[in-house]
Amino acid sequence: MPSLQTFTRPERPRLKVVLLFAVLALLALPFADLGMADHNPWPVVGRMALGFLQPDFSAVDAIGTAIWLTICFAVAGVALGGAVGLCLAPFYHLRPVRWLCIALRSVHELFWALMLMQILGIAPATGVLAIALPYMGIFAKVFSELLEEADQRPSEALAPKVDALSRFLFARAPLALSAMTSYTLYRLECALRSSAVLGFIGLPTLGFQLDSFFQVGDYGAASAIMICYVALIASMRIWMRVRLAPLWLLAAIVTLARYDSLPMGPGALMRFLTQDIVPAPLRHGWDFAALLDWLRPLVFDQAVPGLWATLLVAQIALALTGILAFGAFGSLVPRVTPRPLRWLGHIVLVILRSFPEYMLAYLFLQVFGPSMLPAVLALALHNGAIIAHLLGRQGETMVPGLRADAPSGLSLWGFEIAPRLSGSFLALCLYRWEIILRETAVMGLLGVATLGFFIDSAVQELRLDRALILLIATGLMTAGIDSLSRVLRRRIGGPNSSRHRADCC
Repeated sequence: MPSLQTFTRPERPRLKVVLLFAVLALLALPFADLGMADHNPWPVVGRMALGFLQPDFSAVDAIGTAIWLTICFAVAGVALGGAVGLCLAPFYHLRPVRWLCIALRSVHELFWALMLMQILGIAPATGVLAIALPYMGIFAKVFSELLEEADQRPSEALAPKVDALSRFLFARAPLALSAMTSYTLYRLECALRSSAVLGFIGLPTLGFQLDSFFQVGDYGAASAIMICYVALIASMRIWMRVRLAPLWLLAAIVTLARYDSLPMGPGALMRFLTQDIVPAPLRHGWDFAALLDWLRPLVFDQAVPGLWATLLVAQIALALTGILAFGAFGSLVPRVTPRPLRWLGHIVLVILRSFPEYMLAYLFLQVFGPSMLPAVLALALHNGAIIAHLLGRQGETMVPGLRADAPSGLSLWGFEIAPRLSGSFLALCLYRWEIILRETAVMGLLGVATLGFFIDSAVQELRLDRALILLIATGLMTAGIDSLSRVLRRRIGGPNSSRHRADCC
């Protein structure tokens, strides 16, 4: 008979992890700027509510073009990122390949776009590469894990003389093809969010139109944009079929190839590589003392404060994400919540997880004014909705296996479903931790004093050497959090399958 220790061993580390993050969030609260100062949100809320209740679709041509370009950037970016990621996946175990992928995915799409604009200008290639570059690293990681978890026996049964490429194409890849296809569709949904957000820095996607309408206070048109955006995300599995993917890609390539752009002049790439990103003291020769004098204020006046603010916002948002997710997932589970309320819960979670964190933060910024509060709320609502949705799906699969005389309502949630899903809950929160940190950094583009604020300032001042150092700091931070997350997931003994990773990457 197994001892009591056998059953309680996983729960102790889980409780310690929960307490650790709760304490960190509480310690971060006094240092975070979560106030609204003298800002009165109610007049803005009233005007926004009135406009949202009366959506204005009169600018249908502009909205339709923005929707189509949002799709084109997303489809082309995923196609390029997925193709390169698939090529890198079999070699992901090699340290140089793994480090390259970590570097690619640790930089947010908006940061990639800001840097690429210095080389390519406001051009279709800027948007496609901004999505594709981080997705290359993500696809390589997830595809490699899916290949490892596929049945290895067909590959091992082949003759020793069979070359590695044939072994991969005919014995390994087909077994993981279904899972890779499913993940690619999920990643396309994420790319639609990324594509929309790229509009906030000048590319002609939905974010550009939303920002334009908010700037002039046209909340009715902004409401129409958001309705169309949610409908686009919610209907993706209908209009994007695997067999139609080549046609979508062809249409995206033709559209983007014909789209007008504002390219940089000739020699922009060479100037970027040999001048712009080279630290200023080293452009005319090696001077170690001058380099240290240049780095010191950059590190202590920008990188360290930016890292500190990024960690503050991320830790508070992570704790609030966990609270929202754990409290909300029961609203999706049969026998816990009545059907009408389950439908309402599904609708609310679909809306919240459809909007990118950056777009939600932009909306909250109009209401609460400039502080860390819009970023915390946006991060928590979006990521909490994603985790609640995933936990709700797991809870739905558990209900048919319960005894007929099992309790219902809160008793079923509190004594049966929630304890059994505690490992999945913590694992999903830890998977989202790295993503929350990346998104927190980019909130600086909205004025929050995270790393993105200093990166954006450096780019605006054309001090790209400083921006590169700050981007390296961002990458090191996210890579460190990713490593710590893996350690904690092993300690809690929660699910660690590629299915969980794919849903949360």
